[in-house]
Amino acid sequence: MLNLLWCLLWAARSLLVTQRELALENLALRHQVAVLKRTVGTRRPQLNRWDRGLWVVLSRWWTGWQQALAIVQPSTLVRWHRDAFRRFWSKKSRDGRSGRPALDRELRQLIRRMSKANPTWGAPRIRNELAKIGIEVSRSTVAKYMLRSRKAPSPTWRSFLDNHIKTLVSLGQSPYVERLVGSVRRDCLDHVIVLNEQHLRRILPRHFDYYGRWRCHLSLQGDAPEPRAVHGPELGRVIELPEVGELHHRYVREAA
Repeated sequence: MLNLLWCLLWAARSLLVTQRELALENLALRHQVAVLKRTVGTRRPQLNRWDRGLWVVLSRWWTGWQQALAIVQPSTLVRWHRDAFRRFWSKKSRDGRSGRPALDRELRQLIRRMSKANPTWGAPRIRNELAKIGIEVSRSTVAKYMLRSRKAPSPTWRSFLDNHIKTLVSLGQSPYVERLVGSVRRDCLDHVIVLNEQHLRRILPRHFDYYGRWRCHLSLQGDAPEPRAVHGPELGRVIELPEVGELHHRYVREAA
């Protein structure tokens, strides 16, 4: 009796819905009957990806899909939709069309060469030096490709002997001078043995010449105190010039 009453109520409802909703409802019910016939004898209905795809589409086009769904729970259909969304974006991210483009081999080699030739430089210094030869890359990209030393860098014998023929002098106690002295110590004094005052005085002009004309400063937006012109790729290949007895290097472009 209850089944008969339910069928009569369902038939009465069918008179009130639109032809589109009735067609979608008919499709949903017929599909579920087909799934049950196909999986008769199993513990639960087995739906393949095409069955799941059909219900995902129905849930997007039809607001009454939950009333017609009987063989699975509505929460299961929501999970199918999330899985399909995740698979779509996973495939899209693996097709090689997304993400940052890889650096060309020549630029990667240049970053490694600069980090090897200037072991005291960090990623910001190398990035600023690259900007002066017309190459714009991010600091994180430079950090990714630069070489890293496992121990404190040591100058070559040529740099060691050259630097100990010259010297460096101490400068004052004001905060600004202390900052300069700190830079001089990190960039030069930490890597030489000071023999005497004359030794310091001989190396000081060379280091200050590099410091003022060529060293890229973070506080100057990556420029030197005496502004350096940017050498674009049209000027030629990148060459490496030693400074301060090969403790540092500067990079310019030169026509082949």
